[in-house]
Amino acid sequence: MRRVAIIGVGTTKFGELWDKSLRDIGIEAGIKAIEDANISGSDIDAIYVGNMSAGNFINQEHVAALIADYAGLAKRHIPATRVESACASGGLALRHGFMAVASGIHDIVVVGGAEKMTDVSGADATATLIMAADQEWEAFVGMTFPGLYAMMAVRHMYEYGTTKEQLAMVAVKNHRNGALNPNAQFRREIDLDTALNAPMIAYPLGLYDCSPVTDGASAVVLAPLEMAKKYTDTPIEIIGSGQASESLALHDREDICTMKSTVFAAREAYKMAGIMPSDVDVAEVHDCFTINEIIATEDLGFFKKGEGGKAVEEGLTERDGEIPVNTSGGLKAKGHPVGATGIAQAVEIVYQLRGEAGKRQVDGAEIGLAHNVGGTGATAVVHIMRRVN
Repeated sequence: MRRVAIIGVGTTKFGELWDKSLRDIGIEAGIKAIEDANISGSDIDAIYVGNMSAGNFINQEHVAALIADYAGLAKRHIPATRVESACASGGLALRHGFMAVASGIHDIVVVGGAEKMTDVSGADATATLIMAADQEWEAFVGMTFPGLYAMMAVRHMYEYGTTKEQLAMVAVKNHRNGALNPNAQFRREIDLDTALNAPMIAYPLGLYDCSPVTDGASAVVLAPLEMAKKYTDTPIEIIGSGQASESLALHDREDICTMKSTVFAAREAYKMAGIMPSDVDVAEVHDCFTINEIIATEDLGFFKKGEGGKAVEEGLTERDGEIPVNTSGGLKAKGHPVGATGIAQAVEIVYQLRGEAGKRQVDGAEIGLAHNVGGTGATAVVHIMRRVN
C-alpha cells in the first residue's frame, strides 16, 4: 500500500449562499484546491464527491458527473463518483479517494464535498435530514435528529452527571473559535447565559446546542507521498483511516451514550497510524449537537467515558488545552453542509498542520484527527494526518 498525502485544499465560505448553486460552490472549492496543489486539470485521474441529498435539496441527482462536467473535465472522461453516507458523506468520500491512491489505481485524485441546503424551507430540510435515521422506527413516528440526540443527552446526563451547562460550554467554545474563522457561518462569540437561555429545541438541547442548515463546499487533492514534494513543500500525510458501522435505530443499541462506530473506526485509524489518542495534537469532531462533541471525545479515547463534559468545563478542549477540539468552530459555528462537512474537517486539520490557521492556530500541531459521523452514528469515519517534516 502506498503512502498518501494531501497536497492541496480549498473551501468556500459556509452559510446561506443564496446567489450560488451547488455546481458553483463545488467548482469554487475544487479550483481553490487545485490551485493550492499547483496542478492542472490534465493531472487529475479521478474525482470523488461527497453529497447526501442533492435530489431532495435541489432536485439534482448524478452529482459527481455534473461537477466533472461543469469543471470542464467531461471531455477527459475521467471517473467521477458520488459517495453518500448521510452526514459522513464527505469523510467517506475522502476514505475512498485515499484507498484509490494507496492502492495504486490512481495517482492524483480530487475529493470534494458539497451541499446546498437553504433552497428549501427549514421544515423540508428537517424532513430530508431525518431520512438518515430509521424510517420505520424513528422518522415515521415523528422523530427528528434534535429529538434523537436529545435522548442521548438525557441518558448521558443520567448516567454520568453531565450538565446542561457543560453542553452550553461546548457551544460557547466553538463559537469563540468560529469567530476567528473567515469561512465560518457564524463569526460571533456567545456567552454562557445566551446559550443556556436560548429557545428550547428538544430538551436539554437549546438553539445553540444544534448545528445550522448550511450551504458550502470543500475539496482536497490527494497524491502518493513519493510524488507530493513535486507539487508542494508542505504535504500532509494521511497516516490512518478507519470506518465502521452501527445499528441505524437508537433502540437497537446496547448503549446510546456510546457510538460503537466511532470506537471501532478510531481503533482502526490509530492502529494504521501507529499512534495513541494522546499523540493527537488537534481534532475536528462531529459536533452536529453539543452532546455529540462530548460523546465523540470519549469514544475517540481522549477522555474516559463520562468525563467528556467535565473536560469541556475544565478547558481541556480549548485551543490552548490538552486536546484542542473544533478549532474551526465545528459544525456548530463553522456550519454543517452535510455532504461537505467531512472534507471541511480535513481542510481545517491541514491548515493547522501547515501552521496556516491564523488566530486559531494550535502551537506546534504535528498530528491531527478528523471524525465524521452519519446520522446518529450508524456510520463513522476517522482520519489521522501528520505534518511531513
